[in-house]
Amino acid sequence: MIQDKKILAVIPARGGSKGIPNKNIVPLLGKPLINWTIEAARSSQYIDQLIVSSDDPQICEVAAAAGCEVPFLRPAALASDDAQTIDVVFHAMDETPGFDLVIVLQPTSPIRTSSDIDKCLELMVECGAWTAVSVTPVREHPFLVYSMSPEARLNSLVKIEPNISLRRQDLPPAYSLNGAIYIAETQWLRKSRVFVSPETVGYVMPYEASVDIDNKSDLHLAADYLRSRGNRNG
Repeated sequence: MIQDKKILAVIPARGGSKGIPNKNIVPLLGKPLINWTIEAARSSQYIDQLIVSSDDPQICEVAAAAGCEVPFLRPAALASDDAQTIDVVFHAMDETPGFDLVIVLQPTSPIRTSSDIDKCLELMVECGAWTAVSVTPVREHPFLVYSMSPEARLNSLVKIEPNISLRRQDLPPAYSLNGAIYIAETQWLRKSRVFVSPETVGYVMPYEASVDIDNKSDLHLAADYLRSRGNRNG
């Protein structure tokens, strides 16, 4: 709870991953991938209830063994490739009502810590924002990204003022979502159906701490970083 607001944290973890079979429970430094997120969330000083939303009994079993509540089995309609995350979140909110804020924590972001969760939440409250998300500085600046016509002509994907310097050191800071933390006021979220809007504030995480597990090379990157950090979630 923060400022008398009750907080629900949801870990969406469906089965059926294609890139890495059983991705959400694949071992990472000796424990299932989802456990890193569960441990970080359980160490938060603000989260009132932590649940996993999954259609996969094995994922549910692993999550429960790690101390995460599993109050329901996600309907199959919300576990397809076409299912929208926002609908998964709404289902979780409907099944566990009575909260003022909801935090969505993807299990594929194992490097996110309890401190990151709490600081992102504090930033949202301090700014008086309805929503907050974690971001990371981009490696490829949008000013340097182009589309190409059939005639091989390059066109900037971002409108750039004439005569602006495109030297990297002169470019304005730019950030991308890293998928680690999404927070919103529940009633606002039901109306807007988005986590990112002009109302959103961004909590900055380092690029190297923003690994999102999609393939085996990502697992190796995450393992290297976690070892360098002493395998801590706080």
